Amino acid sequence: MSSTPAKIALIVAFAVALVGVIFIVDALYGGRGGGIVKIGGSFTLVDHHGKSRTDKDFRGEHLLIYFGYTYCPDVCPTALSDMALVMDALGDEAARLRPMFITVDPSRDTPERLKPYVANFHPKLVGLTGSETAVAAAAKAYRVYFAKSNTEEGSGEYLMDHTSIIYLMGPDGRYLTHFSHGVTAETMAKQIREKLS
Repeated sequence: MSSTPAKIALIVAFAVALVGVIFIVDALYGGRGGGIVKIGGSFTLVDHHGKSRTDKDFRGEHLLIYFGYTYCPDVCPTALSDMALVMDALGDEAARLRPMFITVDPSRDTPERLKPYVANFHPKLVGLTGSETAVAAAAKAYRVYFAKSNTEEGSGEYLMDHTSIIYLMGPDGRYLTHFSHGVTAETMAKQIREKLS
């Protein structure tokens, strides 16, 4: 009989300790959910037709998002080609997916420049640009790094260093998964098909 109160006291002590650990972890991480990083968020940009677009315009569709720039010599065309292959591989299921290219070089990537560029990859691909502030805010929401590099003084020529990740977002705007540079279109299509079902 005396062991029952001891067991209850032990359970209560354990529960109190657990609650204490939770409060300490929350205090250490500042309420950030124990280290979970939020990816995605609202944006207001301009599409390749010159129309103002927000993240809300795409609610109800899964989004396949890539940040890059039209003067990119290699990684961006490869990523966008892979996105086009994914769309083709998905067949009828691709109707629920919107590929999206957000520039990190808004000073050169105007809607007029984006329009023929995105048309080279897939008819559903939306190209987005905007002010430097608006593009930086979108990139920050998606945890995308970008910066000018290899600038030749006085020439106006430069490259952009940038994160090369393709994000899959849900129809409610929530992050579902991402694909690092080098993941094959076949692998992406398989994983995206699973997320669409």
